[in-house]
Amino acid sequence: MKLSNRKAAIEKTAEKEAKAIRAKDAKTKKATPKKKVESDSEESDVPLAKQAKRKSNGVSSAKKSNGVKKSVESDDSDAPISKKKGKAAAKPKAAAATPKKATKVKAESEEAGEDGEEEEYEWWNEAKKEDDSIKWETLEHNGVLFPPSYEPLPKNVRLIYDGTPVILHVEAEEVAWFFGSMLHSTLNVENPVFQKNFFADFQEVLKRTGGATDKKGNRIAIKDFSKCDFTQMHQYWQTTNEAKKNRTKEEKKAEKEKKDKTEAPFMFCKWDGRKEKVGNFRVEPPGLFRGRGEHPKTGKVKLRVLPEQVTINIGKKATVPAPPPGHKWKAVQHDNKATWLAMWQENVNGNYKYVMLSANSAIKGQSDFKKFEKARALKKHIDKIRQDYRRDLRDNLMQTRQMATAVYLIDRFAFRAGNEKNAEEEAETVGCCSLKCGHIKLEESPWVIFDFLGKDSIRYYDKVQVDTQVWKNLRHFKKSKDDADDIFDRIDVSSLG
Repeated sequence: MKLSNRKAAIEKTAEKEAKAIRAKDAKTKKATPKKKVESDSEESDVPLAKQAKRKSNGVSSAKKSNGVKKSVESDDSDAPISKKKGKAAAKPKAAAATPKKATKVKAESEEAGEDGEEEEYEWWNEAKKEDDSIKWETLEHNGVLFPPSYEPLPKNVRLIYDGTPVILHVEAEEVAWFFGSMLHSTLNVENPVFQKNFFADFQEVLKRTGGATDKKGNRIAIKDFSKCDFTQMHQYWQTTNEAKKNRTKEEKKAEKEKKDKTEAPFMFCKWDGRKEKVGNFRVEPPGLFRGRGEHPKTGKVKLRVLPEQVTINIGKKATVPAPPPGHKWKAVQHDNKATWLAMWQENVNGNYKYVMLSANSAIKGQSDFKKFEKARALKKHIDKIRQDYRRDLRDNLMQTRQMATAVYLIDRFAFRAGNEKNAEEEAETVGCCSLKCGHIKLEESPWVIFDFLGKDSIRYYDKVQVDTQVWKNLRHFKKSKDDADDIFDRIDVSSLG
């Protein structure tokens, strides 16, 4: 009750603030000359934290690098030439002597044995582009890093079927190895759905690769999962895993240096001439799909991704990265409206995987900036939104009443919107619009119990107090329905837009 009262007080304060902001905006718009309005509107688009950095005398302050003001862009800057020229013209003449100081700082840094860091690209200070859909002018990168090839097991390590060691094609052996190396993960390998999906895929691979034979070359038909013994494979996994843990410091260091050297060419790209870090340049290795919660496809084989499945996105004038020897890319395109560098489709769920820039890159920052600016603008209108959905809770049209009730739940309890899912293809998780009648239990008014699996199959269970009209609406929506029926049967996620 204390939390509920506190939340009500916060909402009341937010309503007052929203009205005050709207009144101030209306007053400013009415009283300010046209030119001034345009200037103020530009200023209002900049976050308050950034506005504070601007000088009160109207002159923009010089950018800093390691705490030192700079008036002229250095020749080796990563910023595009067109940007350099624009910035150089806007710099005040008074700071002409500062580059020497900056050079001194850089020299001292190099004498101390530190690597000179590149100047940060302050995208938030850049002028807005006329066409926001164009993401880059030039793009260079080295493609993706594929996982190492499978190394066949020693001849004394075999899959045992019905007491007989069997010889498999290397592709089938790899799939068997996936399961054998997971025997310690009882949560997965003892799951009947996991076993069923794995064995079905394993049999397909066996059929495609010529099946299994014994040491004499006689055919062995592997038809019963219960007769398969992966113990030798798991013991070998334990031995190699233990040896890996017991490596010396020198061995670990050498292996890390080798790994870093292999990954180095893929870690960065050139985006409009700037060096940007790539987020996920590694192609996921093959294995067995686990999924979250009770996923219907758990245990299925994630096949090895080949270059022939990968599409590269790169600048027209850039050198296309070479695929591994003996392979070729699926396609090479030059889409400057896309922010991904490479893309392919995985076989289990048919989802597309993208290689993107890291979270701290300029393009990601711009995307987050727009998202949070939109959220910040919500403060001006939240009181009106709440007034509207509270009014619609009693609307005569049932679709409008359901929509208002859903928005109430999202606002009050932070439920996700909830797209409809195919239970045969995905884990059956729900959000607000996909709630079933069985997920909601009505106690004595105004108490309601919510019990369902949310994102990542995490259980949401809570007994909450709702408005009396919301309680009545939920009771009405549940009337004459089974537990498996949708409680919001007249709306979907698109309705909330």
